[in-house]
Amino acid sequence: MAIATERKGRHLTSASLHRACLCARTAAENKARDVRVLDMRGVTPLYDYFVLASGASRRQVHTIAEEVDAAMHREGDVRLSIEGYDASKWVVQDYGDVVVHVFDPAAREYYALEELWADAGKVDWERE
Repeated sequence: MAIATERKGRHLTSASLHRACLCARTAAENKARDVRVLDMRGVTPLYDYFVLASGASRRQVHTIAEEVDAAMHREGDVRLSIEGYDASKWVVQDYGDVVVHVFDPAAREYYALEELWADAGKVDWERE
């Protein structure tokens, strides 16, 4: 893909940014609200990007999570884990360097990840 850089012993490329933006676009295409991509690289060594999105209903939260996984699968990516799917208040999908959070509105407000991770940079995913 693009030029790779070295950070804290991990080899990073723009592939993780591309995948995070793909997740954000897929969520938006499925009517997700308040889609955000947070650049976590300077904040934690665990993940490169968080994708945050809200669904209006349990069904929409499921659809967004399923469509994001299908899009990542088409890219050759494999979901490492998923949590919260049955309850559908906050579904977390782990793709290694990209983590996708799909919330119902109440859970998004309660957990306020944008505030918790306020030091993370914001990615203009619509332009990437």
